[in-house]
Amino acid sequence: MKTIEMYDTTLRDGSQGEGVNFSLQDKLSITEKLAGIGVDYVEGGYPLSNEKDAQFFQRVRDIDLGDTKVCAFGMTHRRGTHPKNDPGMQALLESHAGVITIVGKTSDFHVAEVLRVSNQENLDMIAQTIEYLCQEGREVIYDAEHFFDGWKSNAEYAVETIRAAAGAGANTIVLCDTNGGSMPEEIYDLTSVARDALDVPVGIHCHNDCSLAVANSLTAVAAGAVQVQGTVNGFGERCGNADLIAVIANLAVKKSEYSVLRNRGAEHLTELSRFVYETANMRYPANQPFVGTSAFAHKGGMHVHAVRRVTASYEHIDPEKIGNERRFLVSELSGRSNIIAMTTKHNIQDDPKIMDRILALVVDLENQGYQFEAAEASFDLLVKKSVGTFQPHFERINYHVNVETDRSGQVTTAATVKLWVADKVRHEVAEGDGPVNALDAALRKALNGAYPNLDTMRLVDYKVRVINSEAGTAAAVRVIIESEDENGIWGSVGVSENVIEASWMALVDSIEYKLYRDEQAE
Repeated sequence: MKTIEMYDTTLRDGSQGEGVNFSLQDKLSITEKLAGIGVDYVEGGYPLSNEKDAQFFQRVRDIDLGDTKVCAFGMTHRRGTHPKNDPGMQALLESHAGVITIVGKTSDFHVAEVLRVSNQENLDMIAQTIEYLCQEGREVIYDAEHFFDGWKSNAEYAVETIRAAAGAGANTIVLCDTNGGSMPEEIYDLTSVARDALDVPVGIHCHNDCSLAVANSLTAVAAGAVQVQGTVNGFGERCGNADLIAVIANLAVKKSEYSVLRNRGAEHLTELSRFVYETANMRYPANQPFVGTSAFAHKGGMHVHAVRRVTASYEHIDPEKIGNERRFLVSELSGRSNIIAMTTKHNIQDDPKIMDRILALVVDLENQGYQFEAAEASFDLLVKKSVGTFQPHFERINYHVNVETDRSGQVTTAATVKLWVADKVRHEVAEGDGPVNALDAALRKALNGAYPNLDTMRLVDYKVRVINSEAGTAAAVRVIIESEDENGIWGSVGVSENVIEASWMALVDSIEYKLYRDEQAE
């Protein structure tokens, strides 16, 4: 098997994506996660650019990363300056990183218009920078910026630049599709040419401006590249970088001739993907290949029937291989197969009357505006109620929400709830940022004495959708609430002409589901 190195640049190139920002502790935590699954290189940043990156390289030395190497990123030395006198070079060395990645110009257009030096000066800067860092005992990776566009502009000069880097001692030459505009056939042909022109290994670094970064990375590997650079979840400037999650999954699971992550870690890809989204405070897309919650979700009755018999009928891999899970969705499109699949844990699949009753109830509720595809908690409770096993943990007596404004426009919101909890009446008041937040806070105050485990649950998403827009402000609305604790994420749904009542229904289902699940785990 041919070993393909994984080089992660989430902390540097990925952080250049719009809306992506990592604290120092975030960067250290992500580095540990990457090392834990066997990523070969983790690029920590450019130590001269900001104090956070400089501190990262000092702090990361105290973490045991096993065989994973930390890289410092920088550029060729400034024109007219010897490398030993260049502040950038000194910052790279003072980072104590064992690997230094240097980016240099391949395109004669960029040499003339951006660097504003001669072609020969650029070659000298590449060679002198790499030679100096190698003499200081560092492993050097050279990123040939705009390699593919540069080749199209001036192929002879593009070869001169990568040969200059290799001749000066670079351990790996990485070919960069910096503008993300190259096609797979171009990537294959030029990676092959570069590989044949050099006596050192080549790697690939693709951007996703044509939605081809993963495909181009895999194509480069097929052409002989032995290192793939990218970011977790494809974070990065403009349209992002190659998504290392998908690259690793394809190489580790779909192909048999390559070895990645030292043959470990692929089963943790879903965990890694979601950890990075959470760390970046971003919602992860349900339809992300391999690791999204919808990647192995089945909705159509025919599909569900087939998957229950033979999973390969509508799945290209076993989801467990990359740490994901199979899901069956319930909607008006469902047949009995969906209901059976969703109710297996209730052991009622051999009772056709109950199956038909649940299916009819789902269809009726969806006609009213309910949706259970993203509300598995509400569906689970619906099943319990249908078979008579549901016992509420609390009962509502009443609730009241008050929203007031003063002359300055300041808004205050308070909610009062009155419940039966464990044969006692609980009456609590709480303020919040809005009516739903206030209701949630008051509800928790009323319940926490009896159910302290609710402290581990938090609301992570709240969506409102108008169902019958032709009714205007009197329209019914559907509220979907997503909650999570240390054991997972679940969704609940409520429907009403009153958005507060719909929110209350979804909140109650979310809490009931949490309490039932915790009891079953005991």
